[in-house]
Amino acid sequence: MTDFNDKNALSERAFLLSVDSGDFDAEASMEELCRLADTAGAQVEATAIQKRPSPEAATFAGRGLLDEIKSFCRDNDIDLIIADGELSPVQVRNIEDITGVRVVDRTTLILDIFAKRARSSEGKLQVELAQLKYSLPRLTGKGTSLSRLGGGIGTRGPGETKLETDRRHIRNRIKNLNAELDKVEKRRQAMHSRRKKNGALSVAIVGYTNAGKSTLMNTLTNAGVLQEDKLFATLDPTARRLTLPDGRQIMLIDTVGLVQRLPHQLVDAFRSTLEEAVWADVILNVCDASDSECVNHINVTMDLLRELDCGAKPIINVLNKCDAVTDGADFDFFENSVKISALTGEGIDNLLEEISGALPKSRRRVKILIPFDKGSLVNLLRENGEVFSEEYTDSGTLMDVSAEISVLGGIKDYII
Repeated sequence: MTDFNDKNALSERAFLLSVDSGDFDAEASMEELCRLADTAGAQVEATAIQKRPSPEAATFAGRGLLDEIKSFCRDNDIDLIIADGELSPVQVRNIEDITGVRVVDRTTLILDIFAKRARSSEGKLQVELAQLKYSLPRLTGKGTSLSRLGGGIGTRGPGETKLETDRRHIRNRIKNLNAELDKVEKRRQAMHSRRKKNGALSVAIVGYTNAGKSTLMNTLTNAGVLQEDKLFATLDPTARRLTLPDGRQIMLIDTVGLVQRLPHQLVDAFRSTLEEAVWADVILNVCDASDSECVNHINVTMDLLRELDCGAKPIINVLNKCDAVTDGADFDFFENSVKISALTGEGIDNLLEEISGALPKSRRRVKILIPFDKGSLVNLLRENGEVFSEEYTDSGTLMDVSAEISVLGGIKDYII
């Protein structure tokens, strides 16, 4: 059991509990849980990892450890126990009965953070849906003691327990939320269809939470997205226009961050947001190169991209925070990777070139000399391309322009 001396009287005092059954890296997961707890506003006072073949069915951890935790919580005014796993209602009740302290699990903690961070109406709907789906099978009540059955007028008949009423209310709310999100999804699909029809190109930023996605977004587009050294600092997707070195304009879209063992309720609820990657022409898989779990984080993202059926799209592994790597780590084994620092700007030019190379070749930047008697072609390029410079020479109008290949094909004889 690890004790932390730094205390914050304004925060909930939390004890973190994990069972190491060998299914995942318990130490790394515990470090992540500490950061999740900090993001949620809890002060981590101590942690404990118990090695077991599997979690105890009734109490998650062994009774002996729980007795020790009970004493520690009593002596240190612990308000909350956070379990690094998904607990059943029985496990929650039993741990609370033994320790006398309120208990939440990893999923509940993440849902709480999402509820705190969601800003857009869609994000709030998605969080509420995830919370309700998670709480529905975990409702517990006092059975028939809360029933409407009894003596007297108006109480005869089958009645309905308070628990059944709660379940019915939650199911109705889930149904309504799904209907509202279906409308949002239809609007999103219509928007994507218009973009594709207009030939708009998009690049989605995905990756592990706190890998620097928002910082990268701000560096590239001055988007003004919240940057904070917290997990899930931003949840709602942000889209901004970006002009590439070859003159093409793209839509750069930031998406929600990921964590290991992301609860499937969140994956389902945020599927419409995550599916920005499905519609994108290129995907940037951003990771924190200074994190010892960098390789694992990239794999977590790749697994989700495959689940969304976009593993075949062009994916660029963006190794961010390279300025913080001090041990000479070599990341050359990553395919299609670019080393950058979104904070300092290092490697950003290389990243932009990689994005340009990965996008469909629908546009081209050229220098073109238009004879004076072909002035209509100058107007064509002004209306259908992006002109970077234009000057009059003895031989005609010299233009530095980016335009669709289909437009340039008809005037290729004038390209220098």
